[in-house]
Amino acid sequence: MGLPDGSDQGTHQTEALLSAAQEMELQRRDYHVERPLLNQEQLEDLGHWGPVAKTHQWRTWFRCSRARAYSLLLQHVPVLGWLPRYPVREWLLGDLLSGLSVAIMQLPQGLAYALLAGLPPMFGLYSSFYPVFIYFLFGTSRHISVGTFAVMSVMVGGVTESLTADEAFVQSLNATVDDARVQVAYTLSFLVGLFQVGLGLVHFGFVVTYLSEPLVRSYTTAASVQVLVSQLKYVFGIKLNSHSGPLSVIYTVLEVCAKLPKTVPGTVVTAIVAGVALVLVKLLNEKLQRRLPLPIPGELLTLIGATAISYGVKLNDRFKVDVVGNITTGLIPPVAPKTELFATLVGNAFAIAVVGFAIAISLGKIFALRHGYRVDSNQELVALGLSNLIGGFFQCFPVSCSMSRSLVQESTGGNTQVAGAVSSLFILLIIVKLGELFRDLPKAVLAAVIIVNLKGMMKQFSDICSLWKANRVDLLIWLVTFVATILLNLDIGLAVSIVFSLLLVVVRMQLPHYSVLGQVPDTDIYRDVAEYSGAKEVPGVKVFRSSATMYFANAELYSDSLKEKCGVDVDRLITKKKKRIKKQEMKLKRMKKAKKSQKQDASSKISSVSVNVNTNLEDVKSNDVEGSEAKVHQGEELQDVVASNQEDAKATTMTSLKSLGLPQPGFHSLILDLSTLSFVDTVCIKSLKNIFRDFREIEVEVYIAACYSPVVAQLEAGHFFDESITKQHVFASVHDAVTFALSHRKSVPKSPVSATKL
Repeated sequence: MGLPDGSDQGTHQTEALLSAAQEMELQRRDYHVERPLLNQEQLEDLGHWGPVAKTHQWRTWFRCSRARAYSLLLQHVPVLGWLPRYPVREWLLGDLLSGLSVAIMQLPQGLAYALLAGLPPMFGLYSSFYPVFIYFLFGTSRHISVGTFAVMSVMVGGVTESLTADEAFVQSLNATVDDARVQVAYTLSFLVGLFQVGLGLVHFGFVVTYLSEPLVRSYTTAASVQVLVSQLKYVFGIKLNSHSGPLSVIYTVLEVCAKLPKTVPGTVVTAIVAGVALVLVKLLNEKLQRRLPLPIPGELLTLIGATAISYGVKLNDRFKVDVVGNITTGLIPPVAPKTELFATLVGNAFAIAVVGFAIAISLGKIFALRHGYRVDSNQELVALGLSNLIGGFFQCFPVSCSMSRSLVQESTGGNTQVAGAVSSLFILLIIVKLGELFRDLPKAVLAAVIIVNLKGMMKQFSDICSLWKANRVDLLIWLVTFVATILLNLDIGLAVSIVFSLLLVVVRMQLPHYSVLGQVPDTDIYRDVAEYSGAKEVPGVKVFRSSATMYFANAELYSDSLKEKCGVDVDRLITKKKKRIKKQEMKLKRMKKAKKSQKQDASSKISSVSVNVNTNLEDVKSNDVEGSEAKVHQGEELQDVVASNQEDAKATTMTSLKSLGLPQPGFHSLILDLSTLSFVDTVCIKSLKNIFRDFREIEVEVYIAACYSPVVAQLEAGHFFDESITKQHVFASVHDAVTFALSHRKSVPKSPVSATKL
């Protein structure tokens, strides 16, 4: 029995050794590729390059067929696509429980956020019903909870309070202050919806990509601070003046501090007790999350308990605690928006539309990625726009999606927007029958609900520490956005933060990382010699690369950095060369002039010769002298031609750096790695031609490597290639260019290429 065990053990050891050896062999395994050295012309021939056929997308817009009409219907009304295939047995129970949980949260938040928007609480209930049901029909996200949201409410509140602070404005609407605020709010909702639908139909959903994650998180954090400040008057029970515009938050905080002696103690106690109760319930929910089928509805229980205590103890009469007051039950008929307010509200409407969509699409994409489905950003714009547009007719204020409710909708088993429809129907029941029960609800309790729900956004202050370690440019965006939003208010702050982030992109494109590349030993890989100590420069060849594309804003910097990295003062060397060539030309001219004057002196001496003899003898001799003079002149002319040719040949050889006594560069070839180029403009093309011209002047041949086909096509369209720069100067890779440069070193430089100066 021992022998088989030993043999088995030996077999296992052998297999282990073999597997280890195979693994080491795989790690050491090289791959060998044999191919010819390829420049751009050869690559195009080998790969059978041809221009991509242009597709005219607009032509499909005008095609009409039954299939296309059905496809468009499903695209713009997604509920028709997923509802008929809805798996009732698997998903219905989860959606019902999720919808009920969200509705329990939606009720107190709707009442509280209406207060935040400067409106009577019942309008928060309307905004929790109509938009939610409309999104159920047109939305593509299965998990976000559309409705009232703190950031949107505070933006609306800023507009309503600033406009209605002007008595002339209120009188122009022929309404009370509360009615005027309601008119401003639903007109604003209509305009926000109009912007969102319009942008969605023209496929402008990509606009949200210009709102980076640090910007959005900082903006919502600053908005949460503004929300907190706006609720202080309800927590302390004091009356404040309306502040709007830049520094309004600072003015509000200063006024709160000044009026603290007028605080109503009963209101403060009510807010503290409600806040502590809400925090305790939330902590309990977090601890018992796995054991509870549904989270404890702390907000609803707090509202019910606070209303009962307020009614029984008469908090309003005995302790001067401000309460909600009458809540109108039943639905209201639709009204048209106030067109005379459009011009006043258009700027704020656009800002609210962009912010609302940015919050909704960012949350929607998070849930879509988590659950493996796709969210159409353009359709989301349309769906959110229709929710606000139609909601505007029913006196709703602008809405987006709530982070806290969306998380509850997902965690309690919600699978589709059926959960949203269920929550909206529950809110409808409250509007129709139960709303009036909350007339004795203290406003301080609603303020506590709002403040406690800011916890998630307040946690975003931790981004400062994480961004300090990860990316300080993003941290700068975060800080600028926060400060601008706090000091300049939400609308101007958003504009400033977007402009600043775009300017940072431009600055970063203008200041890329430039590097000289060296070859990693025994490979065709080239890396920055400053970063890779093992990478060595190829003798006689400089390889230069930029980390960003070259365009009009950084083209000059690219050229300057190239000359600096090469270690040669190209411009000074060219200037010296031109000066010495000019000196040589002047010297040659002086020599020619001196020789010419010597010849003229010699000819004048010959012509002055006179012989006094008889006439016959003179005639004969004069004929001989003339003949001899002619021969002398012919000989001198021939000598002049030969001498001039020799001087020209000597002049051409004397224009090299070595013959001029100038230092030669330590390399004979320059390779521009253009793999980072995504496009070229006319300035880029001119800069490249100037680089070719300047380096050829100092006897360095220039090549281009790793340039993508679309960029080559743009270079060709911009007339970059000519007799002196051809596609044979463009190579498929850096290694191809280096190999070619080493085997084709030119002893005599080419004529400089003509280029336009920048």
